[in-house]
Amino acid sequence: MNLNDIGQHIAQARKRQKLTQSSLATQLGMSRATLSGIENGTVAEIGIRKVLSLCAALGLELVAQEKTRRPTLQQLMKEQSDA
Repeated sequence: MNLNDIGQHIAQARKRQKLTQSSLATQLGMSRATLSGIENGTVAEIGIRKVLSLCAALGLELVAQEKTRRPTLQQLMKEQSDA
C-alpha cells in the first residue's frame, strides 16, 4: 500500500459517510487543502498522527504487516501447468 492507496481509502470512507472535505478537515483541525492533497496523493509525506486521526474519524483501521512478494509471470505459469 502506498500514499495514493491510503488517500483513496480515506476519500471513499469520507464520501460513504457523506462528509465534505471541509467538514472533516475542520473536525480534525487540518486545512481542507491538506485533506484534499492526502486524498489525491499529491502530499509527499503524511504525518502518522494525521493518518491515525483520519482513520479514527472515519472508522478505518491502519494495519502494518509483512510485505508480500507478488509472484512472477513465470511462477504463475508454472503453477498453472502443474495443476
